Amino acid sequence: MTISPSSNPASGTRLKPIGVMIVDDSAVIRGLITRILESENDMEVVASVGDGLRAVKAAQSDDNIEVVILDIEMPIMDGLTALPELLEANPKLKVIMSSTLTLKHADVSLRALTMGAAAYIPKPTSMTGVSGSQEFRRELTQTVRALGDSDRPIIEAPSAPAEPAESKSIVPKDRGAKPEARPGLYRGKEIVCRDPGKLAPLAIAVGSSTGGPQALFELFTKLGESIRLPIFVTQHMPPKFTTILAERLSKVTGNRCAEGKDGEEVQEKRIYMAPGDFHMTVSSDNGQRTVHLNQNEPENFCRPAVDPMLRSLSDAYGGRILTVILTGMGADGYNGSVKVVADGGTVVAQDDETSVVWGMPGAVATGGLCTAVLPLDDIAVKITKLVEGKA
Repeated sequence: MTISPSSNPASGTRLKPIGVMIVDDSAVIRGLITRILESENDMEVVASVGDGLRAVKAAQSDDNIEVVILDIEMPIMDGLTALPELLEANPKLKVIMSSTLTLKHADVSLRALTMGAAAYIPKPTSMTGVSGSQEFRRELTQTVRALGDSDRPIIEAPSAPAEPAESKSIVPKDRGAKPEARPGLYRGKEIVCRDPGKLAPLAIAVGSSTGGPQALFELFTKLGESIRLPIFVTQHMPPKFTTILAERLSKVTGNRCAEGKDGEEVQEKRIYMAPGDFHMTVSSDNGQRTVHLNQNEPENFCRPAVDPMLRSLSDAYGGRILTVILTGMGADGYNGSVKVVADGGTVVAQDDETSVVWGMPGAVATGGLCTAVLPLDDIAVKITKLVEGKA
């Protein structure tokens, strides 16, 4: 199955264009972003201001604002100061932090994500980059679309994503439903869960994207030091961000979390983070697993991507993988999860209600690949039960 990142399985027919406010002290940047967004027929720039204070006033008075693109460094009131006031003015706002890619801005943006911002987009370092970068244009419009659609009323549910032809014979029809899996309808799609793999997992894999940093902090805080298995994480983020994210996850878990290094041996009680702009894979040689990094072509428009990580882990561990797909737009992780399940592994997904965007988890959930589809609060307990063979 191939789903473009802009097609969110949870989204439905739009009622009106998504109302966007651009907050940046550069009038040139605001103008260029406005032209990008208004070239899309489902988006409308309803406000454009040069500082955080004016942004807060606009959010207090204009109900049409649904998504905010927020710069960090601005006069009068900066983005980090404005963020909580924007969310207080309208708790339903979806805020996208946008800045040039520096360690300082990465640190501030990660703080913003823990304070309620929904996503981050790196801003090109030149005016030419903003207007000419197809990557920036694609990421900007798809993120606005995914966030703007996440809380919209659904008029007509899209058809369920088709399974790839080669996977139909390896996804069994007899999927055992579990009470905690909350089977039923999610945005018009039936969720049918399956039994977990028969053998206890030897490793855990986690994939996430939009809303992922917040979800990862919550998940790993609840897990603490209870899991001794190696854990592999692919979060869609650029370089610098993954470095800081790994450092912060180390502090909240008590386990060592760091970006994976090419050629390092896998150890227990370690969390390996895929570095920004590198796919992370694992190989096995006579029982010794080794981390590898590569810059092969992006998959699902992403590098790092979840799918190559899952494929390699399933091979390296003989399918004894517990995969967790958290909030994120697109469908990265679906094809890898098909292999995990075919090889005897287990997949758990975050549910619609607690996801910032129910794209990645929605794809595996509606594809019949999951043992459980759960609120974020319940996933750590489920992981522990599956690892201990008590699920």
